[in-house]
Amino acid sequence: MATLKVGDRAPEIDAVASDGKRFVLSEQGGLCTVVYFYPKAFTPGCTAETRLFNDNFNEILLAGANIVGISTDDPDTQCRFAGDLSLRFPLIADKDKRIASAYGVLWPLVGVAQRYTFVVSPQMQVEAVFHHELSMRQHRDDVLRFVHARFEAQRGAAI
Repeated sequence: MATLKVGDRAPEIDAVASDGKRFVLSEQGGLCTVVYFYPKAFTPGCTAETRLFNDNFNEILLAGANIVGISTDDPDTQCRFAGDLSLRFPLIADKDKRIASAYGVLWPLVGVAQRYTFVVSPQMQVEAVFHHELSMRQHRDDVLRFVHARFEAQRGAAI
C-alpha cells in the first residue's frame, strides 16, 4: 500500500497502549493528533526521537495536539520503552504490522515501520506528513512548526 498523503482519510487506530488504556484515534479530540511511527524501541535513533517528542510534550499539548508513537515491537517492549523514558504520552505495539501497513509505512523487506509522522484532524483527515529517517531533530521541528501554526490559525479564526 502507498504511504498516506495530505488529504487522505487516516485509518482508524484502536489498540491498547503502553499506559494500559485503550487508544482510539477518532476519539482523541483536540485540534489534531500527531501519530509517529518509528522502526524499533531501544535503538539509538528511535530513543532520540522519542525523547525529543517527550521533551516537547507540553508544547505539543499546549498547541491542542495529542501524540502517540507506534512501532512494530511487541507490547512488553513498548511498555518497557515507555517506562524507561518516563513518557508522558502512549506508545502502541503493532506487532502484527496492521497499523503500519494501513498507513503505508512498512519497510517491505525488513518488516518494521519507517520513520513517518502524520498529523491527523479530529475528522480523521491527514493534515501533514513528515518523513526523516535520519534526522530526528528535523522530524520533531517540523511537527512543532506545524502544530504551532495550526494552533495560531485556529486561535486567529476564533477572534
